[in-house]
Amino acid sequence: MCSIQFGFSQNEFKDAEHIKTIILKPAAINSYAPIVRLGEKLMLTFDDLNADEHTYSYKIEHCELDWSSSNLVESEFIDGFAEDRIRDYENSFNTLQPYTNYRLAIPNETTKLKISGNYEIAVLNEEEEVVFKRLFVVYEPKVTVGVAVYKSRDIFYIDTKQSVEFTINTPNMLINNPSEEIIPVILQNNNWQNTITGLKPQFYRGNQLLYKYNKETSFWGGNEFLYFDSKSIRNTSLNIANVELGEELYHTYLFTDEEKRNQPYTLYPDVNGNFVIRTLTGENNNTDADYSWVYFSLKCSNNLDGKAIYVSGNFNNWQLNDANKLEYNETLGLYETKLLLKQGFYNYQYVTKSIDGTISNHDIDGSFYQTENDYTVLVYFKKFGSRYTKVIGVGFGNSEKINN
Repeated sequence: MCSIQFGFSQNEFKDAEHIKTIILKPAAINSYAPIVRLGEKLMLTFDDLNADEHTYSYKIEHCELDWSSSNLVESEFIDGFAEDRIRDYENSFNTLQPYTNYRLAIPNETTKLKISGNYEIAVLNEEEEVVFKRLFVVYEPKVTVGVAVYKSRDIFYIDTKQSVEFTINTPNMLINNPSEEIIPVILQNNNWQNTITGLKPQFYRGNQLLYKYNKETSFWGGNEFLYFDSKSIRNTSLNIANVELGEELYHTYLFTDEEKRNQPYTLYPDVNGNFVIRTLTGENNNTDADYSWVYFSLKCSNNLDGKAIYVSGNFNNWQLNDANKLEYNETLGLYETKLLLKQGFYNYQYVTKSIDGTISNHDIDGSFYQTENDYTVLVYFKKFGSRYTKVIGVGFGNSEKINN
């Protein structure tokens, strides 16, 4: 068993500064993770703050388990073209920040995916330069997956960690060597930075593969995500202390957050790191929502031993770079940063990153077994002699009803 940072190369790739609000999600309502059944539709939207109706194209690549290229020929995984122009775009309406909103559906008339697996989509400008990349997963339902979440059985972590147990049901598949050909991958809140993989089935029961690990499948529970709602850009609202109109844009100041690692756990609803674009002053959220500078501040007494602090969430693809790094203001005694964000409801958290690259979601806000988290188990299948890795099933679990 090992915990690896899948998609690390993508997180190292920095989005172009003029490209904002990149959303890649299923067309289904209330779905956030870019994981779809083969044939189902994914939607990609993004804004170009240059607002010049620039011509962008997309390029899709099939990937291996570790997100390296699978080296398949395009015709092996695409019916049509793997690269084409993005033709659906519209300029913003009545916003202080002008932008062009682009939309793309996959599959579409020119691009249809033929096989399951990991995929990368890159968006390129007219000079064939990549302005951003995103990852997505396509699965075919060959197996079913049952997922359950438990408290850690390790007495040292019993109050801070959650463990995932799961069963893979394979009634209609002949798998010659499950311990080598079946590769499960576990995600917490659809964040690829702390993925667990390398698990072998512990038990076999008929057509079932049982993974009853505890220590090896443990995640820090973390804490509930912080949140704010800027749907009314001129007024204070949920967790927003003050709003000011600057020379060009609105400035949204959030209440100062305090570390919660030594406070008791408090339940409040969140969307597990996701965000929803919305505005009260228009009909089309894609083009009528405006941008504002959102100011984050954190009061933290914890000695972080040189660790860097970032504000993170699905809104920035969980990336940790200079754009969302907090700097210490000695005058105020606060860590601070500001981000240009589109109106909407946002979840966020403060994470630390050490010099060796270790990322922690509990240095600031603590970790509690009661925290409500989403868990996803993806089942990869690499048949002996096969030229690529399939995804043959997916299972979902939630820690809201955690087992003892």
